[in-house]
Amino acid sequence: MNPPSHVGIVFNAFEPRPTGTGERLSEESVAEMAQQVNEAVKTLGCRTTLIPLQRSLLNFLNRVKEENPDVLVNLCEGFFGRPQWESNVAGIFELLGIAFTGNQSKTLAICQDKHKAKAVLRSCSLPTASAQLMFLAGQPLELKFPIIVKPNSEDASLGIYPESVVHDEESFRRQVQRVLDNYHQPALVEPYIDGREFNVSVMENTSVVPLPVSEIDFSQMPKGMPKICGYEAKWFEDHPLYQKTPPICPAPIEDELRQKLQAVAVEAFVTMGCQDYARVDFRMDTKGRIFILEVNPNPDISLNAGYARALTAAGIEYAAFWKTMLQNAMKRRETNDPSAAAAR
Repeated sequence: MNPPSHVGIVFNAFEPRPTGTGERLSEESVAEMAQQVNEAVKTLGCRTTLIPLQRSLLNFLNRVKEENPDVLVNLCEGFFGRPQWESNVAGIFELLGIAFTGNQSKTLAICQDKHKAKAVLRSCSLPTASAQLMFLAGQPLELKFPIIVKPNSEDASLGIYPESVVHDEESFRRQVQRVLDNYHQPALVEPYIDGREFNVSVMENTSVVPLPVSEIDFSQMPKGMPKICGYEAKWFEDHPLYQKTPPICPAPIEDELRQKLQAVAVEAFVTMGCQDYARVDFRMDTKGRIFILEVNPNPDISLNAGYARALTAAGIEYAAFWKTMLQNAMKRRETNDPSAAAAR
């Protein structure tokens, strides 16, 4: 199948979040990612149009209608600064019969709710740590310390800092209240697994294919600092925690562990109803047991991020990856509604 002749690159432009906490970098980087994807798709011989989603959803949809691309590359990670609304954007494309790359709305919605996603994984006997939702700071705690406290429905490590790992009741209540006050949503509480952290990027190319395993190297972390990749460690290149948590891909691990991580990642991808691409994050405890932290159906796909790093490790060129994603979207349009383009 040849690439589509006209591709729209849609992304959510940065908008100040009414109840935000100043954590902005991940949102601001989406425009840069869109430009990188735009350049890659151009090399395939496609005409491309960048279409930002800003404050007016109607203006955005009118622009999509006017341009009438064959396929949309959906890089929208939310709307109006709210990652909780990323599934709504994909849902609109589905209702309008517009072919787009990436995951469908129901997968985005379920994975956005970390507690519900863990329940789905657990129901299919996939390994994930126990968890509890805290709606009030005074709610009884059912887990044992140490634990980690995070927002239940955020992306990009928002709300996760070294102090999110707590060892006593007072610190725990304080962190739960911080999440409730700053993010206006329940806090997700999980056991803190003091061990190694891996992630496996997965792509759909006729079959579901796991890419090389990546590991976060915590060997340089200061003594007493929890081994996590929080907001500062993930986004600020000049921050000490960023510099002390380098990713290694391919991870220097034994074949048995690599195969296990990749197999579980593929199973999690299928279980959550993912399509095209996703990333599965893991922790491994001191006993060698692996636990799924989360399934990310809309990972950072920019050239300097982990997914592109895994593509490189697998010998897959960035533009070739996008060619596959566009072909996947075109096949879905033909299968689901051959007359969609005419109907628009």
